[in-house]
Amino acid sequence: MSGFMKAARDVIRARDGEAKGEDHALIAASFVEAATFEDPDVLYSSLRTLLEEDWMALPVWARNLAFRLACLQRPDDVELLKAAAADLAQFGPEWDEEVDQLVNRVDFLRDSS
Repeated sequence: MSGFMKAARDVIRARDGEAKGEDHALIAASFVEAATFEDPDVLYSSLRTLLEEDWMALPVWARNLAFRLACLQRPDDVELLKAAAADLAQFGPEWDEEVDQLVNRVDFLRDSS
């Protein structure tokens, strides 16, 4: 299991109240660190696994951060950009502008190839 996947599962446990006595701020900080330094392919495959297991398990802030970091490292990965846009679109109109930017990037990449 990657460091990111362990950190993500710890965030889920904390959210579910299963991390009794553990410092939730430390769990979140560990997640941010793991996501920041993880390979983008591992981030994306881990996100796919987590979302397939339980679509709502990973908190929105954590999945947005992980998708964002992966997209920043793979700005021309159409599949990743589409997945990030689709995921972000599920969480309300306040993210619509970012979703549109991702979709426009996908369209641009498809048109330029």
